[in-house]
Amino acid sequence: MGLLLLLSGSYACNKPEIKETGARLSYFDLKGYFNSEAARLTRQNPQVYKTVAHNDEAESHKIRISSWPKELELFTESDINKPAWKLSYTVQANEDSLVYKAKYPDLKTRKIVISKKAGKVTAIAIINNAHNILYNTTEKLVYNPDLYYSIEKMQRVKIMGANSYRIKGIFNDDQAL
Repeated sequence: MGLLLLLSGSYACNKPEIKETGARLSYFDLKGYFNSEAARLTRQNPQVYKTVAHNDEAESHKIRISSWPKELELFTESDINKPAWKLSYTVQANEDSLVYKAKYPDLKTRKIVISKKAGKVTAIAIINNAHNILYNTTEKLVYNPDLYYSIEKMQRVKIMGANSYRIKGIFNDDQAL
């Protein structure tokens, strides 16, 4: 479980938060959506078949998540509704999906794909990338309500080499058997 702390705490050195102004959101309310999902999952307290892997070593357990806000933190942190980013993403809206793509290479959240059916979110996929002269970190986040969530993270640090991390939680643990 220490791996989760490592993954969720790795963004502490990001740019400081910009205070929300209360103005109309420019993009899908990712933060609000995952806060709502965290509250729903906290109420339901589902059993999850969770696999955590670092490089080629993996562990799997059936557990109940003690803090859904913490568990979904990387998804929530991918919110692009900062006032400074109001015009920073292209938007492609279809009947069954919304796709946001970063216009500028320095934006951490590169792409968000929100799939919908009859107006209800059926899946969210996010690609994040952070880099500087010393490291490159890429994240692939996928959330399918009531089915599973996954986090794949690849870090390349100049002196230390590469590390990969994977977390997958399956809500209906019959699928995991």
